[in-house]
Amino acid sequence: MLSGTIKLTAKFKLKNPPEGLDDLFSLYREIVNFLLTYAYENNITSFYRLKKETYKELRGKYPQLPSHYLYTACQMATSIYKSYRKRKRKGKANGKPVFKKEVIMLDDHLFKLDLEAGVIKFSTPSGRIPLEFYPAKYHEKFESWRVGQAWLVKTPEGVFINVVFSREVEVGEPETLVGVDLNENNVTLSLPNGGFVQIITHEREIRTGYFVKRRKIQKKLRTGKKRKELLEKYGLRERNRLNDLYHKLANKIVELAEKYGGIALEDLTEIRDSIRYSAEMNGRLHRWSFRKLQSIIEYKAKLKGVRVVFVNPAFTSSLCPICGEKLSPNGCRVLKCLNCGFEADRDVVGSWNIRLRALKMWGVSVPPESHPMKPEGGSLPVTKLTPYTLYG
Repeated sequence: MLSGTIKLTAKFKLKNPPEGLDDLFSLYREIVNFLLTYAYENNITSFYRLKKETYKELRGKYPQLPSHYLYTACQMATSIYKSYRKRKRKGKANGKPVFKKEVIMLDDHLFKLDLEAGVIKFSTPSGRIPLEFYPAKYHEKFESWRVGQAWLVKTPEGVFINVVFSREVEVGEPETLVGVDLNENNVTLSLPNGGFVQIITHEREIRTGYFVKRRKIQKKLRTGKKRKELLEKYGLRERNRLNDLYHKLANKIVELAEKYGGIALEDLTEIRDSIRYSAEMNGRLHRWSFRKLQSIIEYKAKLKGVRVVFVNPAFTSSLCPICGEKLSPNGCRVLKCLNCGFEADRDVVGSWNIRLRALKMWGVSVPPESHPMKPEGGSLPVTKLTPYTLYG
């Protein structure tokens, strides 16, 4: 058995945050910006070097502040600066990096969480104070998990502490793998028994619908509080709807893959850097949260003991899974191999190649497979599940 670590973040809303927290947010932002400027001027990307060169000065300037605030501020500053340098190399950043958010990074020395009592003991310049939070049903599942870092966040809805929990799980060696091809509007699975399952998500329609709503609001209301409120309202609705869809979809994928023991996904980490289509297509693909769905599938699979592997996504939807030759379009989304005569939907080809590529990564000898047989009607035998059936 292999071991793995699952990390999840839980949100805790504080009941009556003390007024002194506003000063702490301001002070922390001031420290991070000082460190960020120092890192920028001296080109420092190392947390240890930044802490070594600035700690004494900050300790003398803020003697009442718990020292671990300085440590987490150094972590945040180096993280922001490295991100800034990466964006600047791509021509996406100008000027100097600035930290503007109402966020404080906390390590395990700055807070203690008591889930049973509903209290977070929080370190401040005047000592440790207890902060009550509103309990939520999903908090109960984290009782046996290990507490890691956290972030104190101030928003218009209140003050929250976002806590990272981790848990060690055992992941078995899979007998075989299910290939999963994620697309804008569907997810297609290639099963080891030769079957294919296609789950229709309608994600593209959902995202496009909310995009159109926001555009109409932006054209009708150029400025003002009402405009901002409406944009935030529909943005939140979109996130909630898609988050719910992703969790239901991930549950279905893991359920189908559980008896085989493994899931193969494409490594789509750098896909946005290679997007070069029309303005409309680029916008659609940049709005697609494929990595978020992958991360949800990954942690849900680990909880069930199912292993997840990632493969190179290059040409998975354009090469024949039988002979490896380049496929040619044969009407709509159907592809055909002129070499061996293989013909199938491009999403089926993608999921099939993902599974075969993952098996080859493990050194498994992959024999030539029989072509997926078409029914008498001529269409591919797939199971189509609408988003509503995922809730059933």
